[in-house]
Amino acid sequence: MLTLLLLVIVAALVFEFINGFHDTANSIATVVATKVLSPGQAVILAASMNLVGAFAGTAVAKTIASGLIDAEVVNVTSQVILCALSGAIVWNLITWWFGLPSSSSHALIGGLCGAALAASGNDWHALVWSKLGDGGWTTNKGLLWKVVVPMVSSPVAGFTLGVLILGLLYAIIWALGKAGGRLGRMARPRWVNAFFGKAQVLSAAYMGYAHGQQDAQKTMGIIALALFGAQQAGTLDALPSWLAFMHPGGGEADIDTWIIATCALVMAAGTATGGWRIIKTLGHKMVKLQPIDGFAAETASATILVGAAHFGMPVSTTHSISTSIMGVGFGKNPRQLKLTVIERIVWAWILTIPAAGGVAYLLLRVVEAAGWA
Repeated sequence: MLTLLLLVIVAALVFEFINGFHDTANSIATVVATKVLSPGQAVILAASMNLVGAFAGTAVAKTIASGLIDAEVVNVTSQVILCALSGAIVWNLITWWFGLPSSSSHALIGGLCGAALAASGNDWHALVWSKLGDGGWTTNKGLLWKVVVPMVSSPVAGFTLGVLILGLLYAIIWALGKAGGRLGRMARPRWVNAFFGKAQVLSAAYMGYAHGQQDAQKTMGIIALALFGAQQAGTLDALPSWLAFMHPGGGEADIDTWIIATCALVMAAGTATGGWRIIKTLGHKMVKLQPIDGFAAETASATILVGAAHFGMPVSTTHSISTSIMGVGFGKNPRQLKLTVIERIVWAWILTIPAAGGVAYLLLRVVEAAGWA
């Protein structure tokens, strides 16, 4: 069983690495598309800020570890978590191959739900739909408040904030142009592109930070969940002394420092490998971007991610940046949006949770039929 637990941790880190190169495109597509940074420079920036963001908090990790699956209904074994991770990894690789910016977050959540349903014998009570924590409404747990509501609201917020930020920037430029003189010269396209070319480096760093704060924490939660289950099963009692650090150091939802550091480093390494197929879709196919557009989209998306992370909501980096780009494109000219590309992306979003969940469900059934569970 100890070997299986270690396999789960390795699989979780593989998922984190794939998340890094799969979602790298989400955090740097705009800064590459606007030619402010080269792909290599953008990847280094994103990897560095991913590392910083991963250490910024653990609220999302705690949601994954203790807020979605009812351990009293389903026995959260290493097999369950391994099948959940496998479902998410399979779907991530499929969408990466076809260049679709689907959500690694929702793939992981879908995998967890599918595996939990299979392990519980199709008992839907295995999933925590809505639950109040000790802090009242501020600590709402469950799929409804932590997944469903953010899944619907964050794309809408991304689109809206993208439109508003771009509109505000255009209003400022218009006011400068009306002022004339030295201020008026700052409203000329050459000056605007030069200024936002520099400003977009900051917004890209902000986006990389937000990506690390959101996505690195999800794998932290998975590893913590595996360790809690192993501790309850007595598996950790057989740990050799050199693995003693794996004993959970706190309560059920506490995330140990070694988990945070490991996930942060692995995600940064994955980010450094890049994800150019998805960059092409996000940065070039949906709408043509200028530096001011990239700045608006990245600022809008990162703000949503950081805000959601504060409340422990595992929001999709993909959804927020994609809809922010759509909002910016709509703010520039609604006719510039390429609806066929957007339609493909939306279908990938709709299918992610059931597809990853279905793969995880079937894998656990196969494991049970083979007598490995």
